[in-house]
Amino acid sequence: MADQPTPAPEKKPAGPEPRLVVTAWPHVRTPESVPRIMFSVVAALLPATLVGLYYFGANAAWTLLWSIGAALGAEWLIQRAKGEKDTLGDGSAAVTGLLLGLTMPPSSPWWLSAIGGAFAIGIGKQVYGGLGHNIFNPALISRVFLLIAFPVEMTMWPVPVPPFPGLDVVTGATPLGQLQVGRLTGKGLGEAVDVSLGAAFVGSIGGSLGETSALALLVGAAFLFAKRIITWHISITMLLSATLFALVFWLIDPHRYTSPLFHLMTGGLLIGAFFMATDMVTSPTTPRGQIVFGIGCGLLTMVIRTWGGYPEGVSFAIVIMNAFSPMIERYTRPRRYGEVRT
Repeated sequence: MADQPTPAPEKKPAGPEPRLVVTAWPHVRTPESVPRIMFSVVAALLPATLVGLYYFGANAAWTLLWSIGAALGAEWLIQRAKGEKDTLGDGSAAVTGLLLGLTMPPSSPWWLSAIGGAFAIGIGKQVYGGLGHNIFNPALISRVFLLIAFPVEMTMWPVPVPPFPGLDVVTGATPLGQLQVGRLTGKGLGEAVDVSLGAAFVGSIGGSLGETSALALLVGAAFLFAKRIITWHISITMLLSATLFALVFWLIDPHRYTSPLFHLMTGGLLIGAFFMATDMVTSPTTPRGQIVFGIGCGLLTMVIRTWGGYPEGVSFAIVIMNAFSPMIERYTRPRRYGEVRT
């Protein structure tokens, strides 16, 4: 029998051999998709949106339309310029525009909302590579930019007048604004702050479009918990740390510092805790990391509210903690099976 030719050895592909990379869990298959999650968030924000439209009317509607429209337009233009697939259908740009609109004054000029929506997508998201790559929450980094660049327009708060006020808007101070004025002028809380917590619960107070009704935000948060889109680790620890901070100073000097309930019911603490700090891209994925992240957000919020130059600190606190999120993730990552720490 003739000798069989010896087969040539199989060539290995050039480059380093593939390695198994073990990253932080979870690695769970799920029917959830980006569009389903995003539109669930929109549904959860619907109660707060409707309350804002009820109390602030046409002005609030235009603010939302311009911020959402600018976000969608910026997303489409940038994706087209990059030659990449259109991503409008995933809903992420719409959620960014909606969240931005809900954190803005209801009577914002159209150009301010348009700049904010475009900045959120262009600078807050696409400059890092698009969805899943951004370091900061796009809506909040845009709001921080607008606060610094246009402080007058971003602090014009209309007085809520249901149902559906006209175009002539009367402005007034928000509860946190009243608190800051009282702190700077040395007035007691009874003289400086004239806010009913009942009004803050239903939403008939001044403030950003979607932050005035604690009831509407709690309803939306309950929906997110029921859908398991968010967990307690970030939101509850953020609220608890802020509450404990406020409680300590309130017990020390109730004439100068207001109650924890006031801080929970007014300003952006609830919308920040349930809808902003829990952003899946810019927050840690490990439970321990999420707890650390939430505590940091709550404490920084109260530090800014108590001693800072701005009456509100939620946006700044979450953006600052976004920057620390990779480091928190690194040091709270669970040990790999069989790993020995030295």
